[in-house]
Amino acid sequence: MRLLFEMKRLFDFFASLFGLIILSPLFIIISLLIGFGSKGGILYRQIRVGKDNKDFKVYKFRSMVVDSDRKGLLSIGKDGRDPRVTKIGYVIRKYKLDELPQLINVIKGEMSLVGPRPEVRKYVDLYTEEEKQVLKVKPGITDIASITFRNENDLLAQSADPQEYYIKEIMPQKLALSLSYIQKRTFLSDLKLIFKTIIG
Repeated sequence: MRLLFEMKRLFDFFASLFGLIILSPLFIIISLLIGFGSKGGILYRQIRVGKDNKDFKVYKFRSMVVDSDRKGLLSIGKDGRDPRVTKIGYVIRKYKLDELPQLINVIKGEMSLVGPRPEVRKYVDLYTEEEKQVLKVKPGITDIASITFRNENDLLAQSADPQEYYIKEIMPQKLALSLSYIQKRTFLSDLKLIFKTIIG
């Protein structure tokens, strides 16, 4: 198991470094579009819960207007769109490009390429003791749960109370998938999940 962790960390570091270099032109284009499209910084930092139940700042390309998080964590409009999301924000969210800066988190050792998605403290505090087992590993940029629930926004848009639906329906299912991943994970399974994420 220790060998798996060491291999995973080495792969995470060098793959993320390579990714940042290769994707640097895309980073520049997205940064310019965000900067010209709305006021505010290019990157957005949000406190999430990581390994061992410790808080850390996760990096994302800013996809919402400034100070949107003060209006709540979930807000879905009647057409399935969050009114706080900018025009370029819709595009980068659709293709998960807003998550790319998390390669920096991986290089820093706060995240892994594959692992349970890091959640905000508000929702982690609702975890059962069994569900808290997901906090024993580093959170990831992608995992089986995020792939399975690619249409999460569509599901939330169909609910009269998106936050309640997320807490009672989506979150438990995602956690169950993450717990299953932790029990069965291998280096090969991680590569498969990365491949599935890339091909969409």
